[in-house]
Amino acid sequence: MRSEKGGDEAFGDKSADTIAADAVKATRDAKSLRVSGNARQPGGNEIGIDFHVDEQDRCTGTMTGEGAQADVLQVGQQVYVRGDEKFWRNTLLGKPGTDAVVGKLQGKWVKSEPGKSGTEGMCDKQALLASLDSDKSERKGMKKGGTTEIDGRSALALEKKQPGGEKITMYVATEGEPYILKAVTVGGDAPGEVVLSDFDKKVDVQEPAGGDVVDPEKTAA
Repeated sequence: MRSEKGGDEAFGDKSADTIAADAVKATRDAKSLRVSGNARQPGGNEIGIDFHVDEQDRCTGTMTGEGAQADVLQVGQQVYVRGDEKFWRNTLLGKPGTDAVVGKLQGKWVKSEPGKSGTEGMCDKQALLASLDSDKSERKGMKKGGTTEIDGRSALALEKKQPGGEKITMYVATEGEPYILKAVTVGGDAPGEVVLSDFDKKVDVQEPAGGDVVDPEKTAA
């Protein structure tokens, strides 16, 4: 759906590169947001994410990949992961006693620490956003596209074609803060798209009840 407000009207004479830089800064400065989408890894596996994160180490979300799914919570420096059978089998990689351990983990939250949960970066707002801007050269030489709507919000498309046929499109909000509302990569080694929303909204997360939590150190067969 096309909006009535064009990108030139919203951003004046700013270049596409300047708009992109402003969008990255505004998005990083948001106190909280939701990131959802998917990406195909070079090996062919598709990873899906849907996370609400903030700057106070609060996080809740779900990740999928390689036929597995896991729910993730973070409160402060404490991370909890509740994965399905496939997730734990992928994580344990066939170690001795895997069958017994997986049985004990089913339906439970596993207590872990940031960096040791197998969900690295998913609950780190800046790390999540860094993946959108890992190569700053990608947002140099962009061109303005059309104006459209992303989840009901007016957005200007900024586009760039890379050598090898990869195309990057960043959709930037034309009203209010110039947040990135969507980023799409077509072609290349890691195609995918992510949608960003719920900027500055409260991330409501509580630690799971003690009876639903297991200590992985005590689950060895």
